[in-house]
Amino acid sequence: MDKDRPEPAHGPDSSHSMHTSDQLANERTFLAWIRTSVAVVSLGFVIARFSFWLNELALTTGQHVQLQRTGLSLPIGLGMMAFGALLTVFSAYRYQAVSRAIDRGEFFSAGSLILAVTAATFALAVMLIVYLLVAAGRL
Repeated sequence: MDKDRPEPAHGPDSSHSMHTSDQLANERTFLAWIRTSVAVVSLGFVIARFSFWLNELALTTGQHVQLQRTGLSLPIGLGMMAFGALLTVFSAYRYQAVSRAIDRGEFFSAGSLILAVTAATFALAVMLIVYLLVAAGRL
């Protein structure tokens, strides 16, 4: 072992080491959920403001762009932003629940949370597909 690094209080195979490893893995998972929620909120913002940005682009370039107004970008974008915010809350809840389970030496699956996130992601994807089809005049 490196002379500059202190010896661990417990051996590498101890339950303390495993507990620490599990807690750090839980933190990494939490941070992955947070990164995902930030990405979903950001994408929702872009979608909500998309038609506004297209109008601004047309004004600044002096070109007349005929935009088909569907009125769906704002509600879909807001829905994605709300979903991202909920992911943040769910991730904090899941982090705390897993942390307590690790402390007790238990494990439980997040089956219902995974199904809920999957269903919400699928619903948002379908809404985006419908929006694009409506905006293209194909629906």
